Amino acid sequence: MKLCICGLGYIGLPTAAMFASHGVSVHGVDVNVHAVETINKGMIHIVEPGLGEVVRQAVKENMLRASTEACEADAFIICVPTPFKGESHEPDLSYVESATAEIAPFLRKGNTVILESTSPVGTTERVAEILREMRPDLVMASENTDECDVFIAYCPERVLPGRIMTELVDNDRIVGGINRVSADKASDIYAVFVKGELLRTNARTAEMSKLTENSFRDVNIAFANELSLICDRLNIDVWELIALANHHPRVNILNPGPGVGGHCIAVDPWFIVSRTPDLARIIHTARLVNDGKPEWVKQQVRNAIAKLNRHCNIACLGLAFKPDIDDLRESPSVFIARDLAKEYPGCVMAVEPNITELPEIFDGTGLRLVSAEEALKADIILLLVDHREFRSISPDFDEKQILIDTRGLWRK
Repeated sequence: MKLCICGLGYIGLPTAAMFASHGVSVHGVDVNVHAVETINKGMIHIVEPGLGEVVRQAVKENMLRASTEACEADAFIICVPTPFKGESHEPDLSYVESATAEIAPFLRKGNTVILESTSPVGTTERVAEILREMRPDLVMASENTDECDVFIAYCPERVLPGRIMTELVDNDRIVGGINRVSADKASDIYAVFVKGELLRTNARTAEMSKLTENSFRDVNIAFANELSLICDRLNIDVWELIALANHHPRVNILNPGPGVGGHCIAVDPWFIVSRTPDLARIIHTARLVNDGKPEWVKQQVRNAIAKLNRHCNIACLGLAFKPDIDDLRESPSVFIARDLAKEYPGCVMAVEPNITELPEIFDGTGLRLVSAEEALKADIILLLVDHREFRSISPDFDEKQILIDTRGLWRK
C-alpha cells in the first residue's frame, strides 16, 4: 500500500511516520518547503518525544519521502489546519479545500480519501462534493449507496501532544464513512498500526464526536477558570478549594490557567456554535469565559505595576499552550506576552525552553527571549505555563518582586 498524506505538521508527520514504520510507503505533502527539506534529511521540524527516531529510520529505509506536490497512491489522508476566521469565529475550510483539489487529479478507481482535520459537521461531504466536481469520471462515495469508485471517510485524531507516538497506536479511533463501505475501507487502513478499537459510524457523527470531545474539555476548563475569578474576588485560594472539593467521590474539577490554547480545544467548540448558534449556549459561554481569561491575567499585571508604583520589568514564563511542548498555536500565553510587550515597550521578556526563536506574532513588540535565571530577577514574574524546567525551580522572591502564578505552581 502507498499513502499520500497532505499536511506534515503535529498530526500529519507522526501519522506518516507511524505508517512508514509499519511497512507502508508514504509520500508526505506540505506547502512548507523548510519542513519538506528537513524531513527528507531524516530530521523533524517539530518537537514530539519519540518522533525523531521514527522519521530518521523511515527516511533511511526509503519508506517516507516529503514533497510539495501530491502523487498517485492507494489512499490519501488530509491532515491540514482548520482555523477560524477572525472575530466571527467562522470555520476556515480553505486548507481542506485546497488539499482536496491537490489530490483530485491523482485519484483512480479503488482509492480511499480520509479527512483527519478537525472540521465542522458536513466537511467530509464537502470534500466529496469537490472531488465529484473535479473528477466526474469517477463515482465518489455517497450516503445513498455502497456502490462507488472512491471511498471517502472522516477519522479525527485523538492524541495528546507529548504522547502522540504512543496514543496514535493505543487510542481507540472513530472512523466515519460517507457510506458503510467507506468506513470499512478506512478502518482497514488504520488497522495497519492501531491497537485500539476502530469504531465505525457515519461521517457526520464522527465529525461531531471530535467537536464534542473537545467542547466537553472546554466547558470543564471554563468552570475552573470561572472559579479562579470568583475566588480571587472573595480572597480564596482556588487551588486549595479545588483540591478540597475533589475529595468528593463524584467531583473532579480541573485546574485553572491563563486561558485555553492549542489547535483543538480553543477552536473546535466554535465549529459547533457556528452551525447551531441558537442551541449551543453552554458551549458558547464556556468559550467566552476561556477567551476572556487572558485579559484578566493582563489586568493582574497592571494591578501589580500600580502596587509597585515604579518602572517594572515583566517576565512571562512559558509561551506554549501546554507544558513541555513547543506548540504555540492559539496559546493564551502568546497573546498575553504580546499584548503586554506592546503596552509596556522594552519592559517585557519571556522564557520558553522549547523554542529557540520567537514567531512572527512578536515582530515589532520588543519582546525578547531570556533564560529562566534572568527572568526570575524581574520585578513582576508572570508564570503562564508549568514546564518541567519551571517545576524543578524553587524560587525565593524578595519583597520587591510580585509573582502572578496562573498555574498554582509556586504558591506558598
